[in-house]
Amino acid sequence: MGTQRTTFEKLQRERNKKSKAAAKRARRQDRAEGDELDEFDGVVERAEDLLPLVAQLHADYDNKVIDLPTFEERKDELIARLARAID
Repeated sequence: MGTQRTTFEKLQRERNKKSKAAAKRARRQDRAEGDELDEFDGVVERAEDLLPLVAQLHADYDNKVIDLPTFEERKDELIARLARAID
């Protein structure tokens, strides 16, 4: 009995997984490089200055001024800025 060859669909799934993983790695690397640049901007933010921005962001979302994806993106940015301000 001969060996069974891999099907085209299986090969395509493997290629898709590899390309998706490569894209994910690239996004992570870009995000990490962006964070490093932000740290050396020379701008020191205080948590007290950022908290009103968080409150305004939540108010904008509650009043349907911004949609959920925009809210999530801005929230993540503010949380990262808060984390840097606290450290």
